[in-house]
Amino acid sequence: MSLSGNSVYPHDVLTVLFCLLTVSQAYVNVALNKPAYQQYPVLGLYDKWDASNAVDGHKSNLSSGGGQCAISYVSQTATWWVNLTTIHSIHHITIYFRTNNEPWGPSNWLTKYVLGFSVYVSNTTDRLQGTLCYKDDNFTRDTIPAVFTTTCPVHGQYVIYYNERLPGVTYPDEYSNDMFNGLCEVEVYVERCPVAGYFGSNCSVPCPDVNCQYCHIETGTCQGCKPGYKGHRCEITCQRGTYGAGCKETCGHCRDVNKCSINNGTCLTGCGAGLKGDLCKTACDRGSYGYDCKETCGHCRDVSQCSNINGWCLTGCDPGYQGDLCKTSCDRGSYASECNETCGHCRDVDHCSNINGTCLTGCDVDYQGDLCKTLCPVGYFGQDCSETCINSYTCDGCNDVSGSCDYGCRPGWIGYFCQKSTYSFFFFFFLFMVW
Repeated sequence: MSLSGNSVYPHDVLTVLFCLLTVSQAYVNVALNKPAYQQYPVLGLYDKWDASNAVDGHKSNLSSGGGQCAISYVSQTATWWVNLTTIHSIHHITIYFRTNNEPWGPSNWLTKYVLGFSVYVSNTTDRLQGTLCYKDDNFTRDTIPAVFTTTCPVHGQYVIYYNERLPGVTYPDEYSNDMFNGLCEVEVYVERCPVAGYFGSNCSVPCPDVNCQYCHIETGTCQGCKPGYKGHRCEITCQRGTYGAGCKETCGHCRDVNKCSINNGTCLTGCGAGLKGDLCKTACDRGSYGYDCKETCGHCRDVSQCSNINGWCLTGCDPGYQGDLCKTSCDRGSYASECNETCGHCRDVDHCSNINGTCLTGCDVDYQGDLCKTLCPVGYFGQDCSETCINSYTCDGCNDVSGSCDYGCRPGWIGYFCQKSTYSFFFFFFLFMVW
């Protein structure tokens, strides 16, 4: 039985519900998750009061502690706006004010901070360049609604909420002395068919412009192009290197910029050297470079200074390596940083460490030490300086095979084997001459 007393059959109920559903689907909230801003934001500990909370779709907790409201510092003015990212034909705007989950009205201290508010629609962030949709000059603390809706049939990209308590201006007694934002959700509705690309009373007529994503539900005038197109009738394809809604996005470092998808920016033939990802906007991970980041950096002195494009080690190589890529070992017989050191007297020069010059299989005869650059001490010779000269304390240098004093005697000694002391010779010569 209906309110008028007439009978209502099941199929009539279904028809009514279908019509209501169709009408409700015709309006879309285009502010949801769009970029938002507020004047005098509260940062740090209270970043849960961010401007974006007013367009996050959450409105179950209208208190300051619920993390669902945009709240600003107290000042003389309060401004908040949402960027719809493109110009829309707006139908109506709904605002959920902060109530602290308490009864709304004169008993709620927050009502006095809402009175006198304004709502603008503009193509810029300057409200004065836009259209004033609503200015409150009638509400009182008794009549101000907690959820406010106003019809605003204008075109614009920014919806701006504004309120003020300026010095020298007389306000009604119920108004607060200062001002701050307390917005828990702002919804901006445009009228659209539930299926993109159609219009008409039954949403059954295709939009006249083939690349139009949304058109006016009554006239079919295009109100938004498909990604990759622009123009009044979406007849212009994005220029080389651009893509997306309104062609406002810039392609990444595609290997072939002509192969950047105008719809979503995907690089269809891969990335240029040094980049990765579908959009080719992400640099190679540390230690890799080249096309598709498939190459591995060499022995760079600092791997974070390996060019992600060509692999060049910008601050030089680790010890033992050379070349722009630091992938080539030092030449035979050299080692260390820049390969500017010369190997010592290694037993096998091919086994001289290219990093620190250590002779890995030992030294040539008559040399000692890890680098084999130190001669055997006086009186010793041979492999590892393990052989002793025939007269190790009188020879100045002995044969590295026989141990004979081939290089002369030390001061004070003479003879083939340096076995005679010059002191004794001169002593006996002196006695002979005296005698």
